Amino acid sequence: MRVVLSLDSWAVLRDFAASDRSQLGAAASLAELAGVDALRLSINEDLVPVRETDVDTLRRAAGAMELRMPVSQSLLKIPLEVRPDRVVLVGERHAEAGQAPPVDARVAGQALGSVLRSLDDAGIPASVRVAPDLDAIRAVHAQGVTDVELFTGHLVDLPDAERRAALVTLGDTARLASKLRLGHAVAGGLDDRSAGEVLAAAPSVERVVFGRGLARRALLVGLDRAIRDFRERMR
Repeated sequence: MRVVLSLDSWAVLRDFAASDRSQLGAAASLAELAGVDALRLSINEDLVPVRETDVDTLRRAAGAMELRMPVSQSLLKIPLEVRPDRVVLVGERHAEAGQAPPVDARVAGQALGSVLRSLDDAGIPASVRVAPDLDAIRAVHAQGVTDVELFTGHLVDLPDAERRAALVTLGDTARLASKLRLGHAVAGGLDDRSAGEVLAAAPSVERVVFGRGLARRALLVGLDRAIRDFRERMR
């Protein structure tokens, strides 16, 4: 089980503090020493709060780096220049706050295929964030996608009965991804409580992505302790 940590919160904290220093490099080094396998930043069309300079900084500092972005031709120049170890394609977020939604391959179709081909031609592995839904998996598989990120942001705060049903669907989707030989991760709203439920429902998952949940814990106990605690609870 590989752990991926999003460092978007560091860019948010920098802007909140009206500082030009995000200390991304230091955070990346601490996170890797504590056991994180890859670090991630998310970009959008506005390049706010994550800037191109943040992406360059993390690429230099991180042993393994992921870049999350919407399905956008205009943003492709950034991964093509920086060459992350993986690009994760997500849906457009229409509000500044909140989580990036999954891609609907049945709608994104041609645009998704074009971006995937550009990344493949450049030798950059790509993953697509999808809803934990059997039809969504079949749709991206038909597009030639080889790796998916199952979005869990919708289920973590559901009432108990609805969450249990959603976890069953997540497990079914992960099993289909395995059957189709797709690499698969889980991401969205995960903290130490919800991650345990998600991984129990979908034990075939290869990567788990943490972001704000771990950042909140890190504000209390420090980044190193927060990561080590999360890894310990996942065993």
